[in-house]
Amino acid sequence: MSAEEPLFRVVRGIPTAEELAALVGVVVARSRPAAVPAPPTSSAWARSARAAAANTVAGPGAWRASGLPR
Repeated sequence: MSAEEPLFRVVRGIPTAEELAALVGVVVARSRPAAVPAPPTSSAWARSARAAAANTVAGPGAWRASGLPR
């Protein structure tokens, strides 16, 4: 494609300036690679809850042991 050729052309209808701007925005956004989201940060409070859930064992007396310090 040469510098003289348009990126796209309208073949039917008469779009408004706003419609063309929206189309250009979509084409530009779709041509960029997707950003990789950062991993969620975890608070100490959330980490402590996961550790407690992983160490809980079901069975007789488990409800009492769940409230005791480790």
